[in-house]
Amino acid sequence: MTYEEFKEKVGSVILTGEGNCPVTPVVQMLQGKWKLQILYELCIKCPMRFGELKKVLKPITNTALTNALKELEADELVQRIQYNEMPLRVEYSLTEKGRDLLPVFYAEIPMGNEIYTMILTILICMIIVGRH
Repeated sequence: MTYEEFKEKVGSVILTGEGNCPVTPVVQMLQGKWKLQILYELCIKCPMRFGELKKVLKPITNTALTNALKELEADELVQRIQYNEMPLRVEYSLTEKGRDLLPVFYAEIPMGNEIYTMILTILICMIIVGRH
């Protein structure tokens, strides 16, 4: 089946007007080395300050964290609240749109645990085989 036949057959059921999967925009929003980890940390503790995020996301750089937070904010997944105090205090938290992703994260937990167990098993086997 060609792409054109597929597109005609499936039509608007799973494709957007541009012919993309409707999940594509979400995947594009979450692309990047640190974005999912930032969202994960904000799921666990919200709100968080910049320094707290930097501490739990070692070895992230200030620039990488700033850029990722700006992109997440632009995509309306994270909100930045600045308090006019001295010293300046800024907190980051999930928006409603960001909280809507929580079921997706929860659904991925079993798969993540399975992959972790598989990797651990492989490493243990490698250690055992290496001893003989």
